Amino acid sequence: MESIPTVGLGITWEDLPVGRKFKTVGRTVTEADVVNFVCCTGMLEVLFTNVEFLAKESAIKGRVAPGALVFTFAEGLLTQATMQGVGFAFLNMELDIKAPTFVGDTIHVECEVVECRESKNRPGFGLVRTHNRIVKQDGTVVQVYTPLRMVKGRGQQEAQ
Repeated sequence: MESIPTVGLGITWEDLPVGRKFKTVGRTVTEADVVNFVCCTGMLEVLFTNVEFLAKESAIKGRVAPGALVFTFAEGLLTQATMQGVGFAFLNMELDIKAPTFVGDTIHVECEVVECRESKNRPGFGLVRTHNRIVKQDGTVVQVYTPLRMVKGRGQQEAQ
């Protein structure tokens, strides 16, 4: 029987040396995204649900997106681009929100590998830390985070 390769799989840890850089495609934040996210998470805060509050009382003017939504979109963009089938565990991160993201903004993720080593506890798997910048269409950095992930190696990926 002919073996058909699977396309769209992620990058194994051996192919993520320190210093490697890449960026994702963009994604525009919509009104529906904000409404769906705050409803499904229970983040029904007036900052996200009341445009009169935004106009009259909030220091942030405009239809703002929750920082958690923006982070989640960034992770989705990275999953589609680099982690499909190889991401094994999300272990740790630091997150810094630098600026607001609004409905209508288009974000992408710029990623640099800052740590990569084989796992001592799970042979064949690696630990990869990246420095991720979520960037808007105008170049504004809205969030910076540094996740540490356990990532499958070449031998583990082939075992799928």
